[in-house]
Amino acid sequence: MGGSVNIPGENIICCITFLNTAESDNSGNVETLAWASVQIHCLCSTNAKVPYVSKLAQTAEVPPTVSDTSFIPYKGDCQGQIVLSTKPKILFCDLQLLPGLSKSYVYTEVLPPEAPPSYRGKLVKYSYKITIGTQRVNSPIKLLRVPLRVLAISGLPDYNLCEDSEDLSPSNPFLENQNKEQELGPALQLVQNITARRSPNFYNITNTRGKVGRFCLFKQAYRLGEDIVGTFDFTKCTVPCIQLTVTLQCEEHIASEYDINKPEVVVLSFSKHHEVCLHMTHCLLNLPIPMHATPAFVTDLMELKWKLHFEFVTGHPGATDIVLTEDFWQAPEFLNIETMIWDLPVQIYPALPTPEPNSQSKHSLIIYSVGNPLRQI
Repeated sequence: MGGSVNIPGENIICCITFLNTAESDNSGNVETLAWASVQIHCLCSTNAKVPYVSKLAQTAEVPPTVSDTSFIPYKGDCQGQIVLSTKPKILFCDLQLLPGLSKSYVYTEVLPPEAPPSYRGKLVKYSYKITIGTQRVNSPIKLLRVPLRVLAISGLPDYNLCEDSEDLSPSNPFLENQNKEQELGPALQLVQNITARRSPNFYNITNTRGKVGRFCLFKQAYRLGEDIVGTFDFTKCTVPCIQLTVTLQCEEHIASEYDINKPEVVVLSFSKHHEVCLHMTHCLLNLPIPMHATPAFVTDLMELKWKLHFEFVTGHPGATDIVLTEDFWQAPEFLNIETMIWDLPVQIYPALPTPEPNSQSKHSLIIYSVGNPLRQI
């Protein structure tokens, strides 16, 4: 498959190969596969504090009387309940493979625009899998589950694409539906434009005793993998700042109808910057955004927000002044300090996908019969 990171509305393409691994000189080992099918589904698992029941949970439950010959992609997967499932597509029926020969099929599927992103939090987890199922005649079904990462673009203005007149024409029930890939160019270009804007914002940091400093953030929107860069200016301040800590954090906000312990907000911390800034005039902030993080998103269950969490340790005016004793600075015996906290919201978007050949991933499944490998997916 070409890359394991996708965006809702993007066309997922997988190349699936079936191979008979028997020796080519043994012509009697002709293997027959009854059928093969592929489907994409998203599982949602929640903490015991969140009594969430998906709309598809009841219809997606596996009946207890189902045999091993029924294709149920999520069967045996106890990681959560189904919140999204595409229609299964049949790759073939009655495939015969001679020893050493293989047959390849291309599977394409468009992720629905409303698909939630992949996320692994403390209260909620979303995980995607592409399930490939195949069955040998008079044998149980074998499943191959391939993990998939989905990154959603949230907070962008709505944009409508012109629909072709063919969408209004009658459909042929005997032909496979050709799902058109939704153009992602406008959305990705808009993300690039938003995250490329540099409009410095200045914030005066004060407490009850006076001005602590001035913080400058060069932009408000970032992409995964970028660095959050800012500066602190402590000149012309009346309150000394002894040290500061800035942490990149995200917040899980559960929807009100599923939030029993209100308000239930879980904070996850990522990169952190710590600086001892006593008697410094300027200080630089550099916080990397990890690529494995999840950009901000909103679903019917939760909302994920990002922020910069500031912690300032300040002293009393005049208590930290430099006192020279025989050309040496004598540190004060003790300091009366105060801690102040400040949160600044930031926007984080997905990084633009890079369709490089090296990003392709391969997964395999070997089916055995009487101790001998027969086919490989």
